[in-house]
Amino acid sequence: QLHVVESGGGLVQPGGSLRLSCAASGVTLDYYAIGWFRQAPGKEREGVSCHSSTGGSTNYADSVKGRFTISRDNPKNTVYLQMNSLKPEDTAVYYCAAGSGCLVGDMSLWGQGTLVTVSS
Repeated sequence: QLHVVESGGGLVQPGGSLRLSCAASGVTLDYYAIGWFRQAPGKEREGVSCHSSTGGSTNYADSVKGRFTISRDNPKNTVYLQMNSLKPEDTAVYYCAAGSGCLVGDMSLWGQGTLVTVSS
């Protein structure tokens, strides 16, 4: 059975950090594009960061550049999103997804999401 599972969300104060993990089962992530997306209440899902494939390019939404970092640990079949200098507007459910490219429509395997709340 193929699936990816996110973890690491929680409540953090503004300026704090969290690291989200995306662990895969039944599929090897090496050759997939892996994206992190988020959806805040009342808003559409938006792309946060994407790594096109092992050794490929990485991109970030303008709103998170310089604060978030995506990385892979291929032996662990896991992708991470390190989030620093968090802001209240980063509050959302964060999803990881795997697919053939970095657009929402390219993603074929989605996790269930993990909630990140940034609040004092």
